[in-house]
This record gives sequence, structure tokens and C-alpha cells, in this order.
Amino acid sequence: MKIVTFGELMIRLQPYNYERFVQADHLEFTFGGGEANVAVSLANYGDDAVFVTKLPAHAIGQAAVNSLRRYGVDTTKIVRGGERVGIYFNEKGASQRPSVCIYDRAHSAIQECSPSDFDWDAIFEGVDWFHFTGITPALGENLVTACEEACKAAKARGVKISCDLNYRGKLWTREQARAAMTRLCQYVDVCISNEEDAKDVFGIEAEATDITAGALNKEGYKSVARQLAEKFGFEKVAITLRESKSAFDNDWSAMLYDVAANEYCFSKVYHLHIIDRIGGGDSFGGGLIHALLEGRTSQQAVEFAVAASALKHSIEGDYNFATVAEVEKLAGGDGSGRVQR
Repeated sequence: MKIVTFGELMIRLQPYNYERFVQADHLEFTFGGGEANVAVSLANYGDDAVFVTKLPAHAIGQAAVNSLRRYGVDTTKIVRGGERVGIYFNEKGASQRPSVCIYDRAHSAIQECSPSDFDWDAIFEGVDWFHFTGITPALGENLVTACEEACKAAKARGVKISCDLNYRGKLWTREQARAAMTRLCQYVDVCISNEEDAKDVFGIEAEATDITAGALNKEGYKSVARQLAEKFGFEKVAITLRESKSAFDNDWSAMLYDVAANEYCFSKVYHLHIIDRIGGGDSFGGGLIHALLEGRTSQQAVEFAVAASALKHSIEGDYNFATVAEVEKLAGGDGSGRVQR
């Protein structure tokens, strides 16, 4: 199967270990970004994953491209041009201190792109699936237009479309997000959300839930998923459920609502001790896309996606390097962490 993802690939700069920004004198240099993270997951599963973006033609832009090529992602559709690679600074949280992300992505190559930079008819030749997130249209009206043109071209070719709502309050307002995502979600087949995004973007909220207290009412998410599906005609709605005890310790699970079957599939719950949570949602998206394209049942798909994401929380950096065999082993119940000899 061939999957296209579209978004921004950024430099990630992070203090070593758990230092705060104000005490750090060295920063680790890696790359990451929502849709790129999904592409890496899919490539690691053996899928034909294509990442589309715009990056400068200079050495830093090439380093960003190479960070994907080394893991088997097809980068031939990346447009070269512009001046900047976007940056985000990440301060890893610990115990009761949360992680902090600071963006430096204004005037990046993708943010200043023209929708005409992307030949979607050529990009979607032979493609089965298209994935984007709410982060990409948050970069500007030009990206809203680019995402809409991509969705129209995908629909014209019968390509399935998934979108992770991924609301980022540092990039746009709730009102801007609602207007743009209402415009784009009409094309989407599979919607991915979390306990906050549906509320932030569309005002749809699960009852009796306090995410800051780590308390989730799973029954409330049936209503959230149903309302989302009714509003936009989604075929499936996936909601990740994070019960945050501290920066280190989370309970992690998900629900997948299959509209045609009127079936709500809840995964098992994983008790995570986190190494790096950035990219956790993206690894869920990658696992879900892979499982659905393989024709797995809704229950099997959500179990695979949650297990994939649970493993990602143990891996430094944005990208998930878990294999299909590792994911299936965990999904099958072996989460002991025992040494494999």
C-alpha cells in the first residue's frame, strides 16, 4: 500500500537529559514533525510511505530530507526552496513538571509555500491513503488552501483520507481552527482526535472527564465520536485516551468507532513509564493507518495502534522505530520488558 503524508518537518533542539532551558549549554539536534513521524512509522512497517513538504535547498534542508531517507521514506515529492527549516525547542518534563515546547517556525519554507508548489495529481498517482494533521493548516491560509486542494485531488482518485485534529494553541485560535477544520473535515474518512482536540476545535466535550486530574469517563467518548461522525460523515473516529498521572507515568488507551457497524472498540490500557512522549499520537496514527490498510478488524486495528504508540513512548526522539513483530507481540499481551536473548 502507498501512503502520502503532508506537513512540516522541523529541527528539534532539546537540552540533554532533563535539564531546563535556562540551565542548558548544549542542545541535541534531531528532526521531527507530525506527518513526517507517521511516514517513518509506516516505512518501518514495510509500507510505501511518501512525505510531502517544502524544504530549503541548503545543507540543513538536505539533512532534514536525509533524516527521512535513512528510514525508507520516499522523499522524491519534497519541493525544494525557501530559506528556513522550522525549529522547535523541547524541554522534557519530569515527575510533576510538564514538558514545554517553544516554536521558532515563522517564515519556514513550508509556511511561505504557495499551494501551486504541489502537483497533487502527480503526487497521488497510485496512492491508497492520504494523511495530514491540524498542525499543517494552522501554519497559514496558504496551507489551508494547500490541504484542501490535496483533499480534493485525493477524493477524485478514490484515495482514503485521514486527519489527526492535533490542535496547537500556540499556532492559531480555536475560532481559526474551527473554521479551517470544518472546511477540511468534509473530505476526511478517518478522524483521529484526543481528549482535548474535539473540545478545542469543535466544542464537543466528553462528560465527567478531568484530563488534568487523570480521570477519564470512557463512556463519554462514545458520544464525542458519534457527534464527530454525524457532523462530518466520517467512516471511523479514533480517540486516544491519556490518563496523565505525571510527566513520567500515564495510562494509555484508545477507542475506535466504526460508524457502519455502529461498533465502539476500546483497547486495553497500558501503564506507561515515559522516556519521550512527543510523537506518541503520531505513532498511534501510523499504526492505525497500517492496520486498516491491511484489512484488520476495528478491534485489531485499535489494539495494534495503541501498542505501537505505547512502544514509541519508550523511544527518544520524534520517530517510532518499533517493528510490526514488536507491536504484535505487545498487542498480544507480552509487555514484560524482559531481555530478548
